[in-house]
Amino acid sequence: MIGLISATAAGAAARDRLAAAWPDRTRVYDGPVPGAVRAAFAACEQVVCFLATGAVVRLIAPLLSDKASDAGVVCVDEGGRFAVSLVGGHGGGANELAREVGDVLGARPVVTTATDAVHVTALDTLGLPVEGDVAGVSRALLDGEPVALRAEVPWPLPALPVGEEGSYTVRLTDRHTSPREREVVLRPPSLVVGVGASRGAPVEEVLGLVEAAVRDAGLSVRSVAELATVDAKAGEPGIVRAAERLGVPLVTYPAEELAGVDVPNPSGAPLAAVGTPSVAEAAALARAGRGGELLVAKRKSERTDGRPAMATCAVVRRPARGRLAVVGLGPGARDLLTPRAEAELRRAAVLVGLDQYVDQIRDLLRPGTRVLESGLGAEEERARTAVEEARRGQAVALIGSGDAGVYAMASPALAEASDDIDVVGVPGVTAALAAGAVLGAPLGHDHVSISLSDLHTPWEVIERRVRAAAEADLVVTFYNPRSRGRDWQLPKALSVLAEHREPATPAGVVRNASRPDESVRLTTLAALDPATVDMMTVVTVGNTATREIAGRMVTPRGYRWQHTGRAEQGERAVSR
Repeated sequence: MIGLISATAAGAAARDRLAAAWPDRTRVYDGPVPGAVRAAFAACEQVVCFLATGAVVRLIAPLLSDKASDAGVVCVDEGGRFAVSLVGGHGGGANELAREVGDVLGARPVVTTATDAVHVTALDTLGLPVEGDVAGVSRALLDGEPVALRAEVPWPLPALPVGEEGSYTVRLTDRHTSPREREVVLRPPSLVVGVGASRGAPVEEVLGLVEAAVRDAGLSVRSVAELATVDAKAGEPGIVRAAERLGVPLVTYPAEELAGVDVPNPSGAPLAAVGTPSVAEAAALARAGRGGELLVAKRKSERTDGRPAMATCAVVRRPARGRLAVVGLGPGARDLLTPRAEAELRRAAVLVGLDQYVDQIRDLLRPGTRVLESGLGAEEERARTAVEEARRGQAVALIGSGDAGVYAMASPALAEASDDIDVVGVPGVTAALAAGAVLGAPLGHDHVSISLSDLHTPWEVIERRVRAAAEADLVVTFYNPRSRGRDWQLPKALSVLAEHREPATPAGVVRNASRPDESVRLTTLAALDPATVDMMTVVTVGNTATREIAGRMVTPRGYRWQHTGRAEQGERAVSR
């Protein structure tokens, strides 16, 4: 919950705007400001104060205890110009909250934490448990001192300016170990614990078994990602509460699915009780997926009262799943690059892309990002490289112009990928949409995009598609319309359209849509000169309803109210 506090009418107005935008996330604290601040700071994860920063500093100073547990605090000036991350920038989420508040109120977020200022990934924002000399290692990263990465288990981390050697160390491990001097230990969520229990098993017995099994194997409880069991035990209180105390989800599987998992220690007892010869081992292996490593075979709890054990567990290390983000950069203008795309670029440890596209966004990459760039014609090589890097457990961004799924890199990459990596698609503004926005509203009704490049598609197939679009009276956008070595396809495509459309049909030619050297020409099907078109151009040809209206290309949607309005206007004109 986010507490909202204000002292004046102007502050209250901005406060109420934020409360209206986030009704389920916020709570307004009224009354005297000192008491409101104390109440909000104690009860909320985050606080937004519509007050001067100096006043807020004095009010919260006595309340601060530990940066890992203090609420994140953001200050907004009464003019709504700035949203200042004051306390708990990372641990309390105030930096991100300042950005969110800025988006809602139109305020400029002010973030002064050093790592954010220079775009270095902060160790305490990775979403992983972190131990050790966070401040010292972070300072070394900021100062450019050599920092070594010791990855004992592979995991898709974002970019970090680290190497193989250094006087400071970032260690990535699920082993039970204490940080050394000048070292930070990151705990990846790499362990799955399968759990079985008799009805009524106490939570202390289940939790004690899990912790002992992990600890005795030399592993860290902080790397336990999930508990897994059979569906029949989904509501078993001892298992449910053990997961709650560990702060991890509980995942369950049908008995018939677990019965098909090959395990080293099957037993007749669970088979008779729940229908599978293994619960603990089978559930852990099922959850870990292909390549899971059984670290602790089935182990029973130990009781001091002489009664039979009521719980079993097994521990499996799940294989690291690399992450491939296929990112569309849009048509070229920075303000048409989506926030999600920018976030994925900053998250990537490895960037793969066409050299000219890499140049467009190089300034957005975090220090330490490994860039693999290549030239035109190497699309398949880039796709394979991106998938291979993800299979090594890396966080990879594969970039393409426009939307990566439209005549770009998503198709060849996903054809190479399998279910052993996570794939995220990030949509982008396509060239057709950018050109359409410049022309007016040519895509207001049914439309189709067709690439005229016969590099990957035989011309006979392309021509058949153009003819079908012409016969169906679809607005057509031509991608890759003409190059120096391929100059006859566009005239041929236009002649096919001309068999079904009037010579005066509006047509738009847009080159470098949204870029500084953008050029736009609104013409007709008959007057369109292919010689003025190149590979940086998008050509849009209207359908039989498309019109030029006030210098804009418009394809009517066909709304009834528009027809009614025109008819009424005509009747009024006749009556006059």
